[in-house]
Amino acid sequence: MSMSLKSADFVHQGEIPQQFTCQGDDSSPALSWSGAPAPTKSLVLIVDDPDAPDPENPKMTWVHWVLYNIPPTVSELPQAVAASKLPGSTRQGKNDWKRTGYGGPCPPIGRHRYFHKLYALDIELPDLNQPTKAQLEVAMKGHILEQAEVIGTYQKQ
Repeated sequence: MSMSLKSADFVHQGEIPQQFTCQGDDSSPALSWSGAPAPTKSLVLIVDDPDAPDPENPKMTWVHWVLYNIPPTVSELPQAVAASKLPGSTRQGKNDWKRTGYGGPCPPIGRHRYFHKLYALDIELPDLNQPTKAQLEVAMKGHILEQAEVIGTYQKQ
């Protein structure tokens, strides 16, 4: 069985509801997963947008959320999860707003894709002191057992 990631709040390749964006509550959608391989020691979640700033001419990938050291016994994150309610040893990295926590879709132009990526690692990472996505990816290198993703889209109204 391979690892899978889904959201009760949007379907794969479907529209992310406005409440989870800068035009709503800017709260995180519910996410759930299954099938992490047996030797998994921790999970990593990265949410990013490769279509920034304009899907017709993307120049960068904008990072919306970085979580690591999610315990392998955890299989979901509830809607609007607060930092104080993150499970167990979960730690946060910095998004591209230079802060921790979830930052919802807020595309300046066009319809963007938001990749929610979950990685199963064969180690628990040390405290990386609020790493960026790039710093976390360096620490994860050579330790990814499996990964899954769900993609949502959003265009400002």
